[in-house]
Amino acid sequence: MAAIEEELSDDERAGLELIRESGGIHQSDFWKELDVSSRKGSRIVDSLADKELIQREETIYEGHNTYHLTPAPRDLDFSLLMAGDQLSPFIGDEEVDARSDAFSQWVMSLAYNE
Repeated sequence: MAAIEEELSDDERAGLELIRESGGIHQSDFWKELDVSSRKGSRIVDSLADKELIQREETIYEGHNTYHLTPAPRDLDFSLLMAGDQLSPFIGDEEVDARSDAFSQWVMSLAYNE
């Protein structure tokens, strides 16, 4: 998704950031917060939804039909936390001493499990 986000216009990037920071916003408030026309706001939403960066769900808000916009779930890459099929026991450690017994034992266990 990072490559897709790099290709966004400034308005699309601002819209995506607003949706992510708010955790969800009604489309009727979205364009007001961005200080754009409702027409331009709708185009931004359409573009972000087409790129699967946001999700929109029909809803009624303050007596009017609108959409609720939420960030699309991001695909997380956990591969850097893994060694083969094992999760590193050092996740959360600020520094890992590569000369420590605990690290050596973990590396050796990887060799035995293959």
